Amino acid sequence: MNTATEQYKLDFSTPEEQHRLQLQLLCTHLEYLQQHSPYYSRMFDGLGFNPRDFTALEQLQELPLTSKSDLCCCNDAFLAVDPIEVVDICQTSGTTGDPVTLWQSEHDLERLAYNESLAFRAAGLKPTDRVLIGAALDRVFIAGLAYFLGLRRIGATIIRAGSGQPALVAELIRRQYPNVLIGVPSLILALGRQFQEQGKNPAALGIEKVICIGEPVRGTDLKLSPLGQVLAQQWGAQVLGTYASTEMATAFADCTSGCGGHVLPELIYAEIVDADGKPLPPGEIGEVVVTPLQMRATPLLRYRTGDMARMHSERCACGRTSARLGPIVGRREQMLKCHGTTLFPAAISNVLAGIKAVQGHYIEVHSSFDLCDSIRVVVGCRDSTLTADIVADMIRARTRVKPEVILVSPAEVQRKILCPEKRKPVTFFDYRTQVA
Repeated sequence: MNTATEQYKLDFSTPEEQHRLQLQLLCTHLEYLQQHSPYYSRMFDGLGFNPRDFTALEQLQELPLTSKSDLCCCNDAFLAVDPIEVVDICQTSGTTGDPVTLWQSEHDLERLAYNESLAFRAAGLKPTDRVLIGAALDRVFIAGLAYFLGLRRIGATIIRAGSGQPALVAELIRRQYPNVLIGVPSLILALGRQFQEQGKNPAALGIEKVICIGEPVRGTDLKLSPLGQVLAQQWGAQVLGTYASTEMATAFADCTSGCGGHVLPELIYAEIVDADGKPLPPGEIGEVVVTPLQMRATPLLRYRTGDMARMHSERCACGRTSARLGPIVGRREQMLKCHGTTLFPAAISNVLAGIKAVQGHYIEVHSSFDLCDSIRVVVGCRDSTLTADIVADMIRARTRVKPEVILVSPAEVQRKILCPEKRKPVTFFDYRTQVA
């Protein structure tokens, strides 16, 4: 791996220089796949593809995409090192399907630490920061481990709070005085409300930055979403976002300018593709497809994340020239169609995030008839002045869709969306596939 100083120079290099670097790294990656990955070696043989013939980035689109189902069905065939070289085993969270195993070598752990240190440095973190990690470091999840390794490389003080016990997290904030919080926005929002209910002002607790994971905090215009705005006001802190997954083992993280998640050109090659897997130009929304670079134990090629976003190619306000990934607008398979309007569940969630009385929610979708989905939004609320009709009208004003809205207690919502086996709350339930 390059040093952080070398990567800093790379971030500000010309797009042409980054292009040449990625071509070189992809050539090396493809040769490694042919020599070490049983899955991709068989694929290349079947295609008659020779990595030595790869001379242009545009040739990558001629190779097949790798899906989550491929990982599930042929999981062991993706292991590309001798099992004795595996030093860590991760599993995907299973939020959108069955979890799959991803293996990591010593080299991969070093790469993971390097990746996160770059992301945190871009966010402005320093050795003098005290950082509370509100993400799981257990249950073979990668997130908390990645943050720990990256912060350790920076030299920051780490408070490993986890996410399973909000009361413990709140107590650690009171006792250990972090100035940076890392966690899922819904957890950080709930913590702020808990402090407020106790008569304490979260903005007076010394938090300077909130780094959000798992859920977007920006809109498609790259400005803070209603949820991001609430968090910024609640904690009196700068709110930044980051996007990653176990499979890619690489982060797209906001810099201090907050203009989208920067691509780390030496660690990942990212594409935005249409429904047929063809690359889309910058600015168009499509599926995020990634090829993590310099991976050893579980290298992947053109992996379909299922997440929908757009890529921004213009220079960032911070001066970096690397491309930036916009916020995830939804999952490809979760797109909703209702009376001629298409939207993603996140659009509804963004509206609810701006309603102070709402304390948690989930969305259910059923098939009512061809090309139209029946959408039900279950909202947690204790405020008797807020009615289901008011919430439905607010959603319609922002999305042009008026769903069925049901108000229940916040506790009832929590029982539905929290599952011990899942890393993140599950707020979308798709019952369309159960219709004959």
